Amino acid sequence: MTASNTTNALQNIKGTILLAGAGKMGGAMLSGWLARGLDAKRVAVIEPNPSGEINALVTKGVRLNPTPKEIGTVATLVIALKPQTFRDAGATLRSFTGPSTLAASIMAGTTIASIEAACGGSVVRAMPNTPAAIGRGITVAVAAKNVSTAQRAAADALLRATGAVEWINEETLMDAVTAVSGSGPAYVFLVAEELARAGVEAGLPPELAAKLARETVAGSGELLRRSEAASATLRQNVTSPGGTTAAALEVLMGPDGMQSLLTRAVAAATKRSRELAK
Repeated sequence: MTASNTTNALQNIKGTILLAGAGKMGGAMLSGWLARGLDAKRVAVIEPNPSGEINALVTKGVRLNPTPKEIGTVATLVIALKPQTFRDAGATLRSFTGPSTLAASIMAGTTIASIEAACGGSVVRAMPNTPAAIGRGITVAVAAKNVSTAQRAAADALLRATGAVEWINEETLMDAVTAVSGSGPAYVFLVAEELARAGVEAGLPPELAAKLARETVAGSGELLRRSEAASATLRQNVTSPGGTTAAALEVLMGPDGMQSLLTRAVAAATKRSRELAK
């Protein structure tokens, strides 16, 4: 979906959009909606501790901490709370929802069934990641069976304001999604961190090592995004037989290398996601 199509889809969403939780991820979503032309007066925010940025949006028309009496039943509820906060806030959110409300959640480890039980409505469960803060996130979403075609389109438009969106049909896959893309940015940041550290061990000044690692990871990621080639092909293109890269890859691709480490890491994160959902 192009940016213009996303804008049009946002404009087609009917009624008030209530955002519960305007921290980093919720705030990024709100900024994305407004940047794509959504009328600020269409949005209400529930946030006990609003940032200066959120308070500034009130002057543009965003309603902050309204009561159910002030805005009535909302057509769309976006839940961007921490899961532990949601357990206490569910009853409050239910006072804003009705049977036809779309409830789109980006909370980690919180199932469709638990969201339905807490606040009702037709639920879409989604897992974004932190690059959403700069509009370069990837979000995976799954819809409950009672979500209509129009509601799914509305959820897609709201989620797409911070990056790409993929839809799945099986909620059980969300644990692996969380492990790969939800937690994935931390793995990439760790690569940059350890590459810089290794550079210092090899004799580079710390500031230079940090810059080389940061720009290498960022530039390689952008090349991967723009290229149609598979990541394995891009890796092979950099690797000359018997060269320096090949020597390093013998270590990284060895028995105890990245394949084994990442397989174990993703398995551990998947297991933890399942535990949190109980």
